[in-house]
Amino acid sequence: MEEKKKNQKAWRITAIVAICLLICVGTLYALGVGWKAAPAAAASGADYLSLWTEDADAKNALIDYMKDITDEKSPDYIPVEYRIAVFDLDGTLFCETDPNYFDYTLLVYRVLEDPDYKDLASDFEKEVAGKIVEQNETGASFSGLEVDHGRAVASAFAGMTPAQFDAYVQEFKKLNMPGYDGMLRGEGWYKPMLQVVEYLQANQFTVFIVSGTDRLIVRGIVHNSPLHIPDSQIIGSDEKLVASHQGDTDGLSYVYVDDDELVLAGEFIVKNLKMNKVTVIAQEIGVQPVLSFGNSTGDSSMAEYTTSNNRYRSLAFMLCCDDTVRENGNEAKADKMYGLCEQFGWIAISMKNDWTTIYGEGVVRK
Repeated sequence: MEEKKKNQKAWRITAIVAICLLICVGTLYALGVGWKAAPAAAASGADYLSLWTEDADAKNALIDYMKDITDEKSPDYIPVEYRIAVFDLDGTLFCETDPNYFDYTLLVYRVLEDPDYKDLASDFEKEVAGKIVEQNETGASFSGLEVDHGRAVASAFAGMTPAQFDAYVQEFKKLNMPGYDGMLRGEGWYKPMLQVVEYLQANQFTVFIVSGTDRLIVRGIVHNSPLHIPDSQIIGSDEKLVASHQGDTDGLSYVYVDDDELVLAGEFIVKNLKMNKVTVIAQEIGVQPVLSFGNSTGDSSMAEYTTSNNRYRSLAFMLCCDDTVRENGNEAKADKMYGLCEQFGWIAISMKNDWTTIYGEGVVRK
């Protein structure tokens, strides 16, 4: 009996201590104190950036930056919700020219080669496609071609649903890259840059693509690829979408019905280049990025917006197309970009010297 009383007393003491602890914890949380789990250590750049050369200045700058801004004790610490990175697509993540932009070659195929459409193409679409072919063959420059191309894409694929358009892009991606052995059109990813995206994501960055290519085409390029970015984080040039039964009725006067589908209306809206990239970042992301990656003057405004008057430490990187052996490089363009990097304080990435590979084993430039 005495032993039983001792056990009951011990149990009461244990219960009282537990209740007191619960009350203390509750009070601390009510006062906003609480306990925090130790912050996760920054993912290792050395582990993720294995396809970069050991002494690549750009790689080392990014690693040092990441260690700094993920350290809660650092004055440069960036909360997760403000870790926003923006990437151009063509020439930054993906093969830019073979022999031209992916979306340019897609239009040429649709208008001049596709047996199901080439006889239906409009004179305007054929004119734009012809200019692209001439540009490919002679290097000719045509004023306003960027916008004309956007208009021609919109009209050439009018009436398709986004899913049908995506399926078309998927089939085009299966064609061989004309300038390379061992690579299809949809496989032109710069592998070292894919590592950068994975490195940022491992360190809780939200990564956006901000491209001059049609948004729906960019989505199609990213779908079924090694790049894991959702459609909601893909921004590009835009064309109008309407309900399939809407006709000419204004969107303010039409109500979507059960048997409607969204279809491409054939109307181009905006070319997402230069200052337009800044505007759309502010509209769609709503947070100033802290990292920017681009490769041309079309990305200059995006880079400057990222690094100007930013409350957090920020960097802008620019790829320089100086590899003429493994890639369709252009030394003159590369030299120009190196000069701009020095002028504006951007960090230059040398495709020739900073990467141990571009497209991986088995891919050879013809």
